[in-house]
Amino acid sequence: QSAKQVIIQKMRDAERNVVYESFINRKGEIINGIIQRIDKRDVIVNLGRTEAILPVGEQVPGETYRRGERIRAYILDVLQESRGPQIILSRSHPRFLVALFNMEVPEIGEAIVNIMAAAREPGARAKIAVTSNDSDIDPVGACVGMKGTRVQSVVHELKGEKIDIIPWHSDPAKFVCNALSPAEISRVVIDEANHCMEVIVPDEYLSVAIGRRGQNVRLASKLTGWNIDVKSETDYSEAMRTGYDSLMELPGVGAGAADALYEQGFYSIEELSNASVEELIQIKGISEKKAETLLESATQALEVVDTNDYTKRDKDISEAMSAQDSPEETTDKA
Repeated sequence: QSAKQVIIQKMRDAERNVVYESFINRKGEIINGIIQRIDKRDVIVNLGRTEAILPVGEQVPGETYRRGERIRAYILDVLQESRGPQIILSRSHPRFLVALFNMEVPEIGEAIVNIMAAAREPGARAKIAVTSNDSDIDPVGACVGMKGTRVQSVVHELKGEKIDIIPWHSDPAKFVCNALSPAEISRVVIDEANHCMEVIVPDEYLSVAIGRRGQNVRLASKLTGWNIDVKSETDYSEAMRTGYDSLMELPGVGAGAADALYEQGFYSIEELSNASVEELIQIKGISEKKAETLLESATQALEVVDTNDYTKRDKDISEAMSAQDSPEETTDKA
């Protein structure tokens, strides 16, 4: 009996290894299966030779899953465990979106068109950034397809999730501008040290750039990898004036010195206080002694400023922007 059990166990282990080896190389692929059961909100999917799990964290909010239904999902991971291989599926991962486009767009399979980045708020909206290795091929048009057939196939699989298809750009500022489409951009201020961009838009485009409940700017930030702060021209101009006035209030700073500081990117006493003597003496007309005096004055001025007023002002602006509830932006292509 013992020998028989050993043989049976070895056969099971061999079978599990075969299943594991057959799926480990399929990570990143899309697979079809049939929903077998729901186990504590996780969906168990029958793949034929084995089962897979669609964890609740990899499901799309709002989607319903019923026993016996066919389901398509992305193979997120394959784990070798003592009880057998564990195949983890996902329908919410950005790579699922990319894999669907790989299936629908031949130019992607031929490496003519590349998806450079993807971001999703599963079930609501997504953005992909595309580029082409052939100047005669429009990457956005290739992903959209004739009369939108290709992108609509992906939208259908994602149960109506809206998809923005935008041109990728190697210039981070231009990429961010594309990602915030269809909003018009007035200017971009880049803070490379903090990997942040301040994007200034015409007042009438503020709600479009931010999107409904902040969705557009959140997706643009995920897509580009940059922290994005969107401001209207009015708010930006007001902030600039306030900063300039704060510089002018410093002892010994006249219009000429304020202009020189402004031209070098020091727009307020806060920014000036973070500068170094070495940076300031590079500015024409500022000696080492003058630089030290400016830094001391800026630091002292900050100590007496009612920071609560500044915090409240920034919070009010942020809340006003977040509260903008624009109509759904029209996607480029879906």
